[in-house]
Amino acid sequence: MADEFNPQSVDLDTADPKDIICYLNAGENEYNGHLGLRVSALFVVLVTSTLTTFFPVLATRVRRLRIPLYVYLFARYFGAGVIIATAFIHLLEPAYEEIGPNSCVGMTGGWAEYTWPPAIAMASAMIIFLLDFLAEYYVDKKYRMAHVQVEGTITTGGHHDHQGLHSADQDRAAPPNGKAAERELKNIEGDNQQAAMGFQSQIAAFLILEFGVLFHSVIIGLNLGVVGDEFKTLYPVIVFHQAFEGLGIGARLSVIPFPKHLRWMPWALCLAYGLTTPLAIAIGLGVRTTYNSGSFTANVVSGVLDATSAGILLYTGFVEMLARDFLFNPYRTQDKKRLTFMLVSLYLGCAIMALLGKWA
Repeated sequence: MADEFNPQSVDLDTADPKDIICYLNAGENEYNGHLGLRVSALFVVLVTSTLTTFFPVLATRVRRLRIPLYVYLFARYFGAGVIIATAFIHLLEPAYEEIGPNSCVGMTGGWAEYTWPPAIAMASAMIIFLLDFLAEYYVDKKYRMAHVQVEGTITTGGHHDHQGLHSADQDRAAPPNGKAAERELKNIEGDNQQAAMGFQSQIAAFLILEFGVLFHSVIIGLNLGVVGDEFKTLYPVIVFHQAFEGLGIGARLSVIPFPKHLRWMPWALCLAYGLTTPLAIAIGLGVRTTYNSGSFTANVVSGVLDATSAGILLYTGFVEMLARDFLFNPYRTQDKKRLTFMLVSLYLGCAIMALLGKWA
């Protein structure tokens, strides 16, 4: 039977590296008071994350607000950059720390036989791709006639085709008149089918995105409720983190064509994101003297969820946000100034969110 590891007397020539790493990584409950400040974090995060998530949705659905186009474009593409940086910096990198090959978990049992974080992220992304493809296939098959019914309308420039429904139009075509207007009126039914097709092909992808982000938000909230001396640094960083991530969620929601009977849905989904982290903070405060975020079990759960969420956000960020908007969108604007602004906003979102990874 192997001798029990004694951290006070270690022979580096004979000691099992796993024992050393597990000892160094072992965490304890670090709660150190400041209850009032932690409770305030619950409400500050609630307000900021909810408002920033609602903003892009308000900008596209409440016309009387008259939000300037460039303000909306900034929120939308800054948010897309945030989602991508979140996947790499705030999810995949922590997954390596929690279950990667140099972690206590990653050096134990079956976890030591393979590098799991990228494998889990890859599997997650490929599963999301399959679900996205099956949703597209189902919608195309169900609304196969819609392509024929609206063909004449699409060629007039008055409506979006299937691909255009994945993205908000960036250069609006002038409305048709004369006979073209008559054809548009005759094709209202086809247009409604097309809108339904756009909604059904996008809502599943969005729900998966929000699912991945909510996982991450729960872990953030729990840690903020129980963390020790790092709390004062994490507090403002997480407020910005959740606000920026909310912009990404709201921006994605803002381009989904919800049908009239589901007009409540975008607001409910925004609220779900806004409430998740505060609720997790409240749970963290409830177990503030007993929860150990550095335990073996906590690392396994956090690592698997982080890697899974990273795959979801990577697929969604690059495919659903960037590829559809910039590469495969037939309605992409030709305005060089606007395109430059969109790209600058995108890279700014990536850069700032990546910088926040220095602290959280």
